[in-house]
Amino acid sequence: MEDMSDLADFKAAMGDVTPLKTEARVSLNKNRQDTVAIAQRRQAAITDTQADPNHLSDTHVHMVKPYDILEYKKDGVQEGVYRKFRLGKYQLDARLDLHRRTVEQARQEVFRFIEDAMKYDLRTLIILHGKGEKEATPALLKSWTNKWLREFEDVIAFHSAQPHHGGTGAVYVMLRKSERKKQETRDRHRIK
Repeated sequence: MEDMSDLADFKAAMGDVTPLKTEARVSLNKNRQDTVAIAQRRQAAITDTQADPNHLSDTHVHMVKPYDILEYKKDGVQEGVYRKFRLGKYQLDARLDLHRRTVEQARQEVFRFIEDAMKYDLRTLIILHGKGEKEATPALLKSWTNKWLREFEDVIAFHSAQPHHGGTGAVYVMLRKSERKKQETRDRHRIK
């Protein structure tokens, strides 16, 4: 019985209430041209990413000074190996000179240089970026090189070069050893 009285009370309370008027809904007519344009933009975006596999950023960079020492080491790189590397004791397998390059040219060349070095199983590289101390924006390419090298999964360490290799105007780069080179090392050290 209580349910019936609740219902009666509810009806009495709502007796003078009128329902809200709903406005007619807007019908969005997508014309074919809009759909085709969206599809074309989507395809262009996919094509752009396929045409340029370069993942190196080109937006913001933290500026370093012309005489700052660049240094970076991923976990797993042994201290003795890193010390010998930063002292320039390893043979340099390849060299890239970025002098007189724009930032975009340098970005493309650094990407291609590291990719080619990995392809040919090179381990120790040097990049000459310059100090840029007399430029309008000092150490511009040095700052970008510092950022880009950190973005490569295969770069396990880098450090400013020794004076005879260019000092703070150049950087040594150490790449991860390829699986093929790791197997060669295991085979060479296997006890017979």
